[in-house]
Amino acid sequence: MGAASMLNMFSVPGLPWRSGKDDQEKAELTAESLRSEIAALEEREAHFKARLEHVDEILRSARLAGYLHIRTRWTALPGEPPIDDTDVDDWLPRFVVLQGSCIFFYLLSTDLSPQDSTLLSDVVEVIPLSSSIHEDGQRFIFHVLTRQGLRFECWSSSKSQVDSWLKALMEDCKLESDTTPRKTSES
Repeated sequence: MGAASMLNMFSVPGLPWRSGKDDQEKAELTAESLRSEIAALEEREAHFKARLEHVDEILRSARLAGYLHIRTRWTALPGEPPIDDTDVDDWLPRFVVLQGSCIFFYLLSTDLSPQDSTLLSDVVEVIPLSSSIHEDGQRFIFHVLTRQGLRFECWSSSKSQVDSWLKALMEDCKLESDTTPRKTSES
């Protein structure tokens, strides 16, 4: 492997490469290509800085924030048979933020916009469920039910993290405290 080929592996994507005499590749460094690359890097830097400032703002103003594994379910309609989804592993890690009168669900902590949100005034139930053991360790589970029938099932491998979420949600939603874990199909 020639030196030019090795440099190409570590090259900046915007710099043009061309083959020279003897089939050797050479970087074509022009003032225009360097200016263009610098502008692109400055734009990326500004974007990452904005994302970092957003995360900092969220963490400063949020009552609680952190990663939880989440899945959503709708409450069965009257007369509808229950669905057994015990074997369905559709839990997705989400960055969850309790801020003001809402719960925000972000794909990543660095995302500028949430994927979903729920008003705390719509929450009618926050219940701890039985913990369960899986190949990835113990799961401490709880769910949040909204008046529209949307149920957010959440888990973490940290009992103290789940306890913090339960306490904060119970207080902010002004719900009665029911700390008795209910049996879940996950167990």
